[in-house]
Amino acid sequence: MNNERIKILKKETLSDNWYVLNKVTYDYQKKSGEWETHAREAYDRGNGATILLYNKTKHSVILTRQFRLPTYVNGNSTGMLIEACAGLLDQRDALNCIKKETEEETGYRIKDVLKIFESYMSPGSVTEIVHFFVGEYDEKMKVNSGGGIADEQEYIEVLELDFDEAFAMIATGEIKDGKTIMLLQHAKIHGLMK
Repeated sequence: MNNERIKILKKETLSDNWYVLNKVTYDYQKKSGEWETHAREAYDRGNGATILLYNKTKHSVILTRQFRLPTYVNGNSTGMLIEACAGLLDQRDALNCIKKETEEETGYRIKDVLKIFESYMSPGSVTEIVHFFVGEYDEKMKVNSGGGIADEQEYIEVLELDFDEAFAMIATGEIKDGKTIMLLQHAKIHGLMK
């Protein structure tokens, strides 16, 4: 960290349960040259990767559906969320991580994937960077039924949807997951289904 306008004064761990919540107190130099002290909390859950699996011939995508507690406590009456396959890096590089997560969650063993960009998803409070990928799938790549790992309390439903139907689900509110919306829009803008 080399921003001369930021001086970290103190870092306190508030929680180290599921992930890490830190409170950071720092001095921030304003444009006027004046310094002021700020205190902010940052949630560190590690970095992640996500992928949109698509099939040009079938004009389809593979998405998942699973229970997400934060959405449930924030008004999603069922807590179920439709989203692109994703996972935390867990000390692995993003490419190997997304291949492993794809097989665990969807049952497809993919070989060729393309990294399209990286993004901070909630930079006001979460440290996570998500690496975004796309990859083509076909039925020959299906090696198991997917669904996640029970020991990790993953209970994932695998969905194969027509691309136009999935894209329309953004407007209807059936897809509200940010990373999934970004991947579907990328596919639309870049003509992946043509």
